[in-house]
Amino acid sequence: MIQIICQNNNLKKEYPLGTTLKEIANDLKVSLEFPILGAFVNNKLKELSYNIYKPKIVEFIDITHPEGVRMYVRSLSFVLQKAVNEVITARRLKIQHSISNGFYCEVEGMNGSLNIDIILSIGEKMREIIEADFSFERFEILSTEAIDLFEKNELSEKALLFKSRPQLYSSVYRLGGTIDYFFGYLVPSTGYLRVFDLVKYYDGMLLIVPKNEDPNECSDIVTQDKLFEIFQEYKNWGEILDVGYIGNINEIVKNKKVSELIQVSEALQEKKLSYIADNIAHCEQHPKLILISGPSSSGKTTFAQRLAIQLKVLGLNPVTLSLDNYFVNRELTPRDENGEYDFEALEALDVNLLNDNLIRLFKGEEVDLPKFSFQSGQRKYNGDRLKIDDKTIIIAEGIHALNPQLTPRINDHDKYRIYVSALTTVSLDNHNRIPTTDTRLVRRIVRDFRYRNYSALETINRWQSVRKGEDKYIFPFQENADAMFNTAVHYEAGVLKRYVEPILHEVPSNTPAYRETLRLLKFFSYVVPIADEEIPPTSILREFLGGSSLKY
Repeated sequence: MIQIICQNNNLKKEYPLGTTLKEIANDLKVSLEFPILGAFVNNKLKELSYNIYKPKIVEFIDITHPEGVRMYVRSLSFVLQKAVNEVITARRLKIQHSISNGFYCEVEGMNGSLNIDIILSIGEKMREIIEADFSFERFEILSTEAIDLFEKNELSEKALLFKSRPQLYSSVYRLGGTIDYFFGYLVPSTGYLRVFDLVKYYDGMLLIVPKNEDPNECSDIVTQDKLFEIFQEYKNWGEILDVGYIGNINEIVKNKKVSELIQVSEALQEKKLSYIADNIAHCEQHPKLILISGPSSSGKTTFAQRLAIQLKVLGLNPVTLSLDNYFVNRELTPRDENGEYDFEALEALDVNLLNDNLIRLFKGEEVDLPKFSFQSGQRKYNGDRLKIDDKTIIIAEGIHALNPQLTPRINDHDKYRIYVSALTTVSLDNHNRIPTTDTRLVRRIVRDFRYRNYSALETINRWQSVRKGEDKYIFPFQENADAMFNTAVHYEAGVLKRYVEPILHEVPSNTPAYRETLRLLKFFSYVVPIADEEIPPTSILREFLGGSSLKY
């Protein structure tokens, strides 16, 4: 008999060796708002079929937990794959990226777009599979056998991925006669997946999953045409370079061809930067204000400096205006629902003063620029003055930059808005995408550790709060952008691996952050490390790694 401590109801009880988590949940009458999908066992995620053999602390989760959402989406993706296999034989599903509150999917070899009748048939087949409540079967086999199995089932990118991971055994899933691998665990059976939708989207289809705030309903589709266009642009580059999957990049590293990959990736970004600068300069009357926004660790600062260089090449004179200096005095700062200062709220900025300064500058007047002291929480004036001419462009970067309420008194023709983010287009394989939020989190862990004296534990603990602010203040306004820029580079996972793994290993196993740590470490176990010596000093990655020739 072994002791189990259940954190959901603070109960302790002994069970025979080999008891499953599902049996324990039923015996302890664990009741969550939605069906139990899995559990954390000593801070390690496990499926409900997991057998207990040692004393454990257990926390059961449902779809309201971020890891429960991931389990749901993975499982639904497997159902979609099986449905595609049965409706369109000899075709391969590719789940590409998150967009418009769903996941964009294409079917290879369709010679054009998926028509609505095929999508309706796939959706109906998914509902049949879900109604049948088939179990997801997970089995451990030799990695060499898994590779053979993937190749036999024409899952070549999975086989390539496993070849680069030095592990003796691997887990493979079976749903009826369909075989697959997923980066993480699944729910017990298809019957758990009743809330979803499948709709036509561009040349493919959009898999819609439950709302975060109400998992009984599907998420509302939000039009994101500009963001989709950027994703597709970088996907096309990836196909040209043959680096759409981690396995492809691992092969490039092993074949000692990574130098060319770094050079081409950086050149593509420079070309895009030059294109944006040309658009700004060649307007009938070039804008006077460039507003740059993007989520945390997207590389906004480096982007702004590199854009300034491109603008100088075109004969313009860019100057930076720091929005941080327009914070209101501390006693006027709004507070959040917990009574804490909400520095991310738009009301934390003196919008009237900012607009007054901008209007005076555009008229050719000289302006005293404020300087905000974060130590005293007060605005000061240190004698910094600014006057601009017809060749001057003001660059302002901040989370509210694309919010129309930041510059309501500035004419639209005087503004050029840019959205910057790390939109990862490399995937583990056809059915396991790499979330863009993971790329940004890893960048932030490395930067915080190297330059802000924060541990990975501290950064991970703050991350949900950061994400909450992004959802509220940044993402709703991204389609307002006149241009979008993707700061992700195809080779960065291999470079970040060398920096982040030692930092992640310092996270204590008795903390909730350890759960996220294990997930990230597992991802990097598939990545072959890449040395950073050949990364240019102006690369956006240098903002996080160090060695930049730009001043921050």
